[in-house]
Amino acid sequence: MKRRASADLEESPITKKVAVETNGSTQFCDGLLQQADEYHHQYVTSEPYKHGVIQNLLVPQLLRNVRTEIQANLSFTPKETDIYKIHQSGDLANLDGLDDSSLKLLPSLLTLRDALYSPAFRAFLSTVTGAGPLSGKKTDMAINVYTPGCHLLCHDDVIGSRRVSYILYLTDPDRPWRPEWGGALRLYPTHIHETDNGIEVKVPSPDFSVSIPPVFNQLSFFAVQPGESFHDVEEVHAHNPGSKDDDDSRVRMAISGWYHIPQEGEDGYVAGLEESLAERSSLQQLQSSADQLDRPPSSKHLYKSSNAETAEAVTHSVSVLEQAEEEPTLSETDFDFLLKYIAPTYLTPDTLDSVSDTFSDECSIWLGTFLGKKFSSSLREFALQEESQVLPTEVEAIESKTAWRVARPPHKQRFLYQQASDATNQHIHDSPIRDLMQNLLPSEAFRKWLQLATGLTLSSYDVCTRRFRRGKDYTLATGYSGEESQLEIILAITPSHGWGGDEDAAPDGKTNNNQQPRGTMENPTDDASTIMNRDIEEPTFGGYVAYMAGEDAEVDSNDGHSSDGVEVPQDLSTGARASRPSTKKSKPEKADAAVYKASADDEDDSVLFSMPACWNTLGLVLRDQGVMRFVKYVSQRAPGDRWDIVGEFGVIRDDEQSSAGDQSESQQNARPGLIVEHEESETEIESSDEDEDDV
Repeated sequence: MKRRASADLEESPITKKVAVETNGSTQFCDGLLQQADEYHHQYVTSEPYKHGVIQNLLVPQLLRNVRTEIQANLSFTPKETDIYKIHQSGDLANLDGLDDSSLKLLPSLLTLRDALYSPAFRAFLSTVTGAGPLSGKKTDMAINVYTPGCHLLCHDDVIGSRRVSYILYLTDPDRPWRPEWGGALRLYPTHIHETDNGIEVKVPSPDFSVSIPPVFNQLSFFAVQPGESFHDVEEVHAHNPGSKDDDDSRVRMAISGWYHIPQEGEDGYVAGLEESLAERSSLQQLQSSADQLDRPPSSKHLYKSSNAETAEAVTHSVSVLEQAEEEPTLSETDFDFLLKYIAPTYLTPDTLDSVSDTFSDECSIWLGTFLGKKFSSSLREFALQEESQVLPTEVEAIESKTAWRVARPPHKQRFLYQQASDATNQHIHDSPIRDLMQNLLPSEAFRKWLQLATGLTLSSYDVCTRRFRRGKDYTLATGYSGEESQLEIILAITPSHGWGGDEDAAPDGKTNNNQQPRGTMENPTDDASTIMNRDIEEPTFGGYVAYMAGEDAEVDSNDGHSSDGVEVPQDLSTGARASRPSTKKSKPEKADAAVYKASADDEDDSVLFSMPACWNTLGLVLRDQGVMRFVKYVSQRAPGDRWDIVGEFGVIRDDEQSSAGDQSESQQNARPGLIVEHEESETEIESSDEDEDDV
């Protein structure tokens, strides 16, 4: 559709006609605007925070006409970030900028927009919510379409001058939406917790308490409140295979948007209010981001040192550095111990040299068939047995009746976890997972192995087992803020088949890039009729872990979330490839902490490392300050839960090692680092099928 210069708008007969015909109140159902007091009472008594739901908001024929216009004339862009997956139109606030021929195609949509932002309805909504005057000058709305697999994770909608958030549903009026299809707006209660500094902070519960399914011509709304108005949109569920139902009608179309505070020149405008709200929002977000309230808690342990004379960290560091002056070697005892867990291929000098060379060049690598046959078999049997047990759905029941804890807060993460340090849970029993967390990963022998594999010197470790339930769990993108780089490991132990990561592998163990990635869309945009009538594409299950350059994350105020959404490249969203940083620079004599730096000429270079949900694969990543990491939401239609064991290992810099001889204070100057240029090379080393007894 073409736009025209704003100077021509005043002379447009179409615009004048719409302005005359739309007086605001005539488009709403009879008597609705006279019921503000009744809806206000419902609003102020609602839980978990004040919200409202109005059935039959507008004249039904108007919305039917709007649906017809959308299907015939609008196109949608598929968007996916760490926090959502949707199809979205452009900003409907720009309708006035269309030329006359385009406006003729959307008369009902323009009428609807003007009715929603009319003085009559803004006054009604202001009375109902008690939120104060609402702007009619600043309109902010878009059409979002959720097809099976689409979702929006927990957030509070706080951006800029937003005052009231709303959703108007445009689902099929002739085939009512069924709650079991998903797509509900879900509201999360908050609880007050006190930080170590005595600051009271509202933290959302991992469990939602109110679910509002979509209904044609239904308006849901609430005042935007920093640190309180947490909500999500449930994934739209695909139909069950073999059922008579299909996915064609499961199209959750809605107009979502915000009412803003009055702008300059409008009644109710207050100079400086927007800045004050932004300051309050920033303070609330800083307080609610306090890591000390997050679960799982940090559980960092310093490696034991044979020369340690005191428990103080300084003496420990010097002692570790003294030991690091000599190249680590695996003793016969170390070898025998590691052989109980690790495939023998990865214990041979040639393989370790190969792994070390690759890691030094690329600062990341993943190793297939990492665990030995015997141990991996018992581990898989245990995980599958765990998945066969029905878990409680609510946090309190999970934590009181099972060995699992629930990660939180949900606007950052949600998954099940176990830590080796959790000795209070009476439901924890010996298992292969506990064996890995308590015996292998914290061991001195494994530290030596990691140092040989990476060329790094390690000082501490923090290990956690995670289980991401399908249809529930994820982590949103967060940056690493440590001053020193850290080595991170991801031991992927997803026991179920059908994810695509193992079945789609080429015979040599590397990803087959000749295959079209699952679920990749062929066109950048789709018209609404195509979305509603398309052949359902192959499912994408999520569950991949991704590391991305932090400087590439941007906030889009129209995307409906208050977090910095990290855009997901289409081929990454399938989990069918892993792009890792690589370098053509000569390898340094000893690996140093890498500085991940995305190339300005290649957008996909923001992806530094990714790994799909898979079985028995170890990923190693050297993570620098600012690098973002997330695990994509696991779809309800995934073949099972996603499992991994993750570890964070402290790295001692080379300049600290050079100063260890005289036990002087470590130098704090920034190291030169390794500038990484990213390519889509595949670096994976697959363990051979060599029998454990042969080594």
